[in-house]
Amino acid sequence: MAKIKELREKTEIERKNLLKDKRDALRRFRFQIAHGKTKNTKEAREIRRDIARINTLSREAVKK
Repeated sequence: MAKIKELREKTEIERKNLLKDKRDALRRFRFQIAHGKTKNTKEAREIRRDIARINTLSREAVKK
């Protein structure tokens, strides 16, 4: 799970790459759930929250 302080220290390009990775991870997780390969449903919540944190920081940067 990414902390907001850690995300603020990253550059915009690093955050975009991290966002892409998190979206891919969420997609892979959904396939694993559909095929019954994983039982840890809390993982999806953590990934979604990380995506929301990254999006929030991106929007803050645009407002400034």
